[in-house]
Amino acid sequence: MNELLRSNDPTIIAFASALLRGEGIDCFEMDVNMSVLEGSIGILPRRLMVRTADLPEAEIVMTDNGIALGRGL
Repeated sequence: MNELLRSNDPTIIAFASALLRGEGIDCFEMDVNMSVLEGSIGILPRRLMVRTADLPEAEIVMTDNGIALGRGL
């Protein structure tokens, strides 16, 4: 799996997940429990992962919908 998106904003992660699933691309949200442990104050970003084979198509979906990928922060 590869990281597609990293964000402190859970609404962006939810929106991106919905877009990907709408295109038939499976995704998995990581670091959810870590963000809960830190008290949901938004310090630790969540990551959205996709299969390596789906990464190019997933990047296009994000770009077409104006979602900055925000990787490697």
